[in-house]
Amino acid sequence: MKKRVVSKITACVLAFSLAACGQKPAENTVRKPTKVQTEAKTEAQTKETADESNVLIAYFSWSGNTGKIAAYLQEKTAADVLEIEPLNPYPTDYNKAGDVAEKERDENARPEIANLPEDISQYDTIFVGYPIWWHTAPMIIGTFLENYDLTDVDIYPFTQSASMDTEHFANSMDFIRENAPDANVHDGLFAHASDTEAIDRYLAENGLSEKIFKTPLDRL
Repeated sequence: MKKRVVSKITACVLAFSLAACGQKPAENTVRKPTKVQTEAKTEAQTKETADESNVLIAYFSWSGNTGKIAAYLQEKTAADVLEIEPLNPYPTDYNKAGDVAEKERDENARPEIANLPEDISQYDTIFVGYPIWWHTAPMIIGTFLENYDLTDVDIYPFTQSASMDTEHFANSMDFIRENAPDANVHDGLFAHASDTEAIDRYLAENGLSEKIFKTPLDRL
């Protein structure tokens, strides 16, 4: 169930919730950008962005669709990437995974994360990605958010589901705000992984291209 950011492709309309207890951080597995994002950027500029990024894309993906959005965001922003990996992987079978997710939601569980970074304080902007599981965000997202002091950090949630039910999306946003009460939680992105126009529009409307690249992406 550990899927890499560039290889996730199918979405799940399950609603998972994770309930919590603090956990010992693992070795930092945040990944830096590894390729030049545009021809207009010089090698030096690319290296500086990779070494000093203050933007993180942290996401959990079971079937692959959320990972696909994360990969596109990374391509557009050159942000660092952290794929949130459960210590105990979810079943690969849809129905069995759904049963686990439902139980976690009902218990407001906080599943442990296998690769929880010790420190993410260098990031003042964090994209938080997840699928909709049992009408809200997976509980493992609560595990991630509750492990850090996110005071004044700008958080931009992004998610998708098969049904694209806006009420479920609203529930997930409430969950994010409850678990990051001191952060600046912005309106989230709710779009299919294939809807790159919606993703581009979201980045532009929130000034995220300018924040990361110093110049709008479409001018590079």
